[in-house]
Amino acid sequence: MRLHISLSDELVAELDRRVGRRARSSFIAATLRHALDDRRRWDEIESVMGAVADEGHEWDRDPAAWVSAQRRGDQRRVG
Repeated sequence: MRLHISLSDELVAELDRRVGRRARSSFIAATLRHALDDRRRWDEIESVMGAVADEGHEWDRDPAAWVSAQRRGDQRRVG
């Protein structure tokens, strides 16, 4: 699909310096894909904010010890 967008001369000049005129579309598409993926991930993060209670967890007393125990119990752990 074709899309018409307006960019400043300076932005296009830098784009051309970095990727070349023939790679503009693929670079813009990859950059847009990356930006949309970031937005999607932030939407997911924000949708679950507050889902975990502030207290009542097995790690409350000593979080570092809990993390260490979790790591030691992981059979995939190396070292």
